[in-house]
Amino acid sequence: MAKVLKSTWQRCRVHFLRNALAHPGKGQRQMVLALINTVFAQDTQEAAITQWRAVADQLREKFPKLAVLMDEAESDVLAFMSFPKAHRVQIHSANPLERLNAEIKRRTDVVGIFPNEPAITRLVGALLLEQNDEWQLQRPYLQLEGLQSLADNQPARLSAVVS
Repeated sequence: MAKVLKSTWQRCRVHFLRNALAHPGKGQRQMVLALINTVFAQDTQEAAITQWRAVADQLREKFPKLAVLMDEAESDVLAFMSFPKAHRVQIHSANPLERLNAEIKRRTDVVGIFPNEPAITRLVGALLLEQNDEWQLQRPYLQLEGLQSLADNQPARLSAVVS
């Protein structure tokens, strides 16, 4: 991904928040959550990084382990900020991937025992193709045009096929 989209590995924002909220006590979690969420309200990557560091410094005295977690996770959690604003909502979380994995599990559990490995590949492949079609046609997940500015090479234009 780093070579094609000029980005690092993206850590799920939701999962990071769950990890972060394990550090403060019950009565302080809302305050910590509100502070961390100020980072995600920023418009630019630079502003988000500045706010991230300010929040980590603000929490450092009272929650030193949380501040260390924030220091270590900064680039992974904020990787989505380097993408166009229109795409950030789709890529800040691992929810779409988790939904896809849950659907694969649900459908393979129905079969139970597969006769061989190619049978698994066919079923899972068909599910992935179905999901791909849905994301491209019915519910576009990401607009590829917005990602062109991030790619090193320009997309090839293919002429339409006439039947």
